[in-house]
Amino acid sequence: MNPAKPSPVASTHPSPRLSAKAERFTESVIREMTRLALKHNAVNLSQGFPDFPAPAEIKRAAQDAIAADINQYAITWGSKSLRNAIAEKFGHDTGLAIDPEREITVCCGSTEAMMSAMMAIINPGDEVVVFEPFYENYGPDAILSGATPRFVKLRAPDWTFDPAELAAAFGPSTKAIILNTPNNPTGKVFERAELEAIRDLCNRWNAFAITDEIYEHMLYDGAKHISMATLDGMRDRTITINALSKTYSVTGWRVGWTIAPPEATAAIRKVHDFLTVGAAAPLQEAGAAALKFPQSYYDTLAHEYAARRDRLLGILTSAGFRCFKPRGAYYIMTDISAFGFPDDAAFGRYLVTEIGVAAVPGSSFYQNPADGRTHLRFTFCKTEKTFQAAAERLAKLKSA
Repeated sequence: MNPAKPSPVASTHPSPRLSAKAERFTESVIREMTRLALKHNAVNLSQGFPDFPAPAEIKRAAQDAIAADINQYAITWGSKSLRNAIAEKFGHDTGLAIDPEREITVCCGSTEAMMSAMMAIINPGDEVVVFEPFYENYGPDAILSGATPRFVKLRAPDWTFDPAELAAAFGPSTKAIILNTPNNPTGKVFERAELEAIRDLCNRWNAFAITDEIYEHMLYDGAKHISMATLDGMRDRTITINALSKTYSVTGWRVGWTIAPPEATAAIRKVHDFLTVGAAAPLQEAGAAALKFPQSYYDTLAHEYAARRDRLLGILTSAGFRCFKPRGAYYIMTDISAFGFPDDAAFGRYLVTEIGVAAVPGSSFYQNPADGRTHLRFTFCKTEKTFQAAAERLAKLKSA
């Protein structure tokens, strides 16, 4: 005879409470659009990953590193070869001498680099200034690190900011401003006068500038990238973030880094150590090889992306979108007012389910979703085959 099973006992205790921080933001809309694209077999012009191969040289360097048994932990804050290569390239590009032993931390992508930097400098009550539209991670990063975000508008069509509005966002509680140039999602490249205005506020309020410069080599129409750390007075208050992901078409490798003054770097390294320990060792060796590519690689990269930009601009314009022409990065923000949908979310769902093209609703880039209700973001880091498929499907919008 089988023993009787005990009767389930109803719990008299409430469920464990979850973090209030996690309740203050949603899952990534960008990554959700990729999942929807897969579900509906749509052309994915939402998430910014290339659908073409990475350079053969960087792949071969990774294969060689694995074959050479570089498969165990690297130094927590990055292999010496990669840190040396980062310092050498940054010095070549900016003229600044960086100490790879005291000023560089290699992280698991620029996403972790940003989180480590935020957690390393933020104290309770601190505020962080964020331009909007913003890359969707920045708001949650501020919340998770304990900061209160203060948002400042970039206004179309040129995505300029009001200096008075920016000045009003700074104050005694300001710990940092997050700056992304070239910018995702707008393609804006901040000019020297704008950076100097930001610099003056950082100096006045003793604030850091955390600069995401991952699209530094994707520049069009004569635009020039200026690293904030090169401005007078900013060398010791700038945390520069970058990664292999975009420049070398390896977004899935997750190898990024911070460049920061020694005191900030020491704090970043401690946070990074207990977040992830370290980035993938063989991929760090491949990154060291990639950072030694000749200037011709970066010139060709910008030239090819300019052609892709113009191709997608033509497709979107023909389909009825009003496009804001980007001067950097690999995204196009569009105005969807002409299509008559109630908001960006409704049009985005229609586009992916009925037309078969995925884009990112503009509301995901704003604190107040209503501010992005007339925008969609498309990416052009794609092949001609992808563009052709998108063109054929988007042509159906004209008769919709």
